[in-house]
Amino acid sequence: MSTKKYSYFDASLLFFLFLLMVSSCVSIFSAQKYAQYDENFMLKQIIWFVLGILVASVIFLFDFEQISKVTPYFYGFGLILLIGILVAPESIAPYRNGAKSWFIVPGIGSIQPSEYMKIFLILMLANVTQKHYERSNIDSIGQDFFLLVKIGAVSLAPIILILLQNDFGSSLVMLVITIAIIFLSGINWRIISILLLLLVSAVGALVIIFIYNPDFLLNIFGTYQLNRIYSWLDPFEHAEGIGYQLKQSLLAIGSGMIDGKGFHKSNVYTPEAHSDFIFTIVAEEFGFLGAAFVVALYFLIIYRMLGVAMYARSKVFEFYICIGMVALFTFHTFQNIGMVTGLLPITGIPLLLMSYGGSSVLASMIGIGLVLNISLKKRDYMFSEDD
Repeated sequence: MSTKKYSYFDASLLFFLFLLMVSSCVSIFSAQKYAQYDENFMLKQIIWFVLGILVASVIFLFDFEQISKVTPYFYGFGLILLIGILVAPESIAPYRNGAKSWFIVPGIGSIQPSEYMKIFLILMLANVTQKHYERSNIDSIGQDFFLLVKIGAVSLAPIILILLQNDFGSSLVMLVITIAIIFLSGINWRIISILLLLLVSAVGALVIIFIYNPDFLLNIFGTYQLNRIYSWLDPFEHAEGIGYQLKQSLLAIGSGMIDGKGFHKSNVYTPEAHSDFIFTIVAEEFGFLGAAFVVALYFLIIYRMLGVAMYARSKVFEFYICIGMVALFTFHTFQNIGMVTGLLPITGIPLLLMSYGGSSVLASMIGIGLVLNISLKKRDYMFSEDD
């Protein structure tokens, strides 16, 4: 019998998210003057935020037993959408920036299924891990390896489908989410060590092949992906071509100096400044201080989600949802800011809840809604083990 409900709610997480949304709208308002499309992106972003808040609020109505039951259906639906993009004609699913990752829906705009698939994958991985420990009471290397196979099978399908769309960034996000859950799933460290060794060896092999035989990688990844590597290694050498976007980004960020040029006073044009390169607007107009403020917001959001994960650590399904969301936000933040500052190659990964994009905003808010639901549904039970 439940004696106390809703005794804890992470209001600070909600507050930090609100500050991030305000920062997003302010930055997009300045960035849309550079956008190649004649649209009011700030107004659209506000609409997406409102819809995201409504969707997150609906998630509060469900308990996690219900969510766990419907998770396989959402996962299957996500796979169907990913397959649909690959087989759909270009009139419905056009190529953008070298990737075929969007459906065009009249009256709505574009929908990117891979953004929602990230959340569906987190749910499915949490579901698989929970079911494994419910059905297996034997702590053995054999059982751990079986869990690793199940996690790998669940992750492999969407990763391959997204790679076929030529969306390397999203597939990399899913790989990171999978690795994070594997690391904290209780799988024997001997198995994880072997897995790490294979992963490091694969990355090392790709680097060696890139140095000595780039034509081989060209046949695998295509010209578009390799050009991103070349532009990252020397953007100013390719300043008038493939390195133009990164060169402009570096100039914009550097020109902001400590306190920036002031709101709406940016003057260094950077392509896609309203979406993937929104951080350049923050750094140019508000300088190092503004950029540090945004980074601090992400740190606090991730920290609060980790706190919710620690609270839910006794509940397998909820715990791994939180871990998946922590991995999602951490990697998106690290990769996006790294790519716009030239520390990492450009992958087309948005800065969550800052970059313009309906699919990214809605998917992120679904995930945040799940985390807030976990913090909200605290119950103390009579005759519990703690008593």
